[in-house]
Amino acid sequence: MLEIEFIECYDRKYIQFYKHFPICFVYFSRLVMIKTKIFNEQSKPTEREKSEVVDFLFDNLQQYGDPKNQIERAIDYSTKEFTSFGGFTMVLKEEEEIRAAVVVNRTGMDGYIPENILVYIATDKNHRGKGIGKMLIELTIEKTDGDIALHVDADNPAKKLYEKFGFTNPYLEMRLKK
Repeated sequence: MLEIEFIECYDRKYIQFYKHFPICFVYFSRLVMIKTKIFNEQSKPTEREKSEVVDFLFDNLQQYGDPKNQIERAIDYSTKEFTSFGGFTMVLKEEEEIRAAVVVNRTGMDGYIPENILVYIATDKNHRGKGIGKMLIELTIEKTDGDIALHVDADNPAKKLYEKFGFTNPYLEMRLKK
């Protein structure tokens, strides 16, 4: 498991810890430890960890989510539990509680469609508006090699945040359900 530690300061800036030595000043009014865990083919989640992520995403995606079995399948794809191109699942934890999670799957289509699809992303519904979602997107973009696609409902409030990071909607997606 790869862990990166951050602190949140009063002005919502995030500072990485270096060798467990916090880079901050005394005048910060609020410090919160955020731990980042990344699961992939080399660092798989335990069954308990996977269940926690599935439950978190199911509960916090709300009307934009999918059934738990589909969320679990996307996580299994990201960790190559079956033949796939892989990807990663990342969670941000504060005091051992998940505050945000993302699942990114590699498409295997380098060059002509985005190399990655951001399948699920959510922040804790009780901790929105604190910059955690922004932090998760920044870390996801940093961690991902190649372009990223995501599907977002037109009425999803998170759409504006994605646009701030440069996500655009150049195409109209059409689907045929069989």
